[in-house]
Amino acid sequence: MLVVVPMDSKDVQEAEITKVLEAKTWAQLRIEEGELVEVLHNETFDGFEEWSEAAVVCSDSEPVMDFMNMSMIVLVAHTQKTIDDIVEAYLFRELHDLAY
Repeated sequence: MLVVVPMDSKDVQEAEITKVLEAKTWAQLRIEEGELVEVLHNETFDGFEEWSEAAVVCSDSEPVMDFMNMSMIVLVAHTQKTIDDIVEAYLFRELHDLAY
């Protein structure tokens, strides 16, 4: 599964999820067989070689129509901030569906 997340830094250890319009970089997380396999970065969410299947945003009020138009699943990380927290929440199905 490829998941794209708006981040405030390219430093994987220090980066935290941020608002879509304030993203300094986008992280594409490759999650396979219950673990994080790879983290790629790009300036845009749609600039990766492979198409992301899901997008994680930090709140229900984020502009997500572009993701939905690309048939991505949109999930919300209300309390998770780091890549490790987001991956763990994804694996344990603790991320929330978007509330309209």
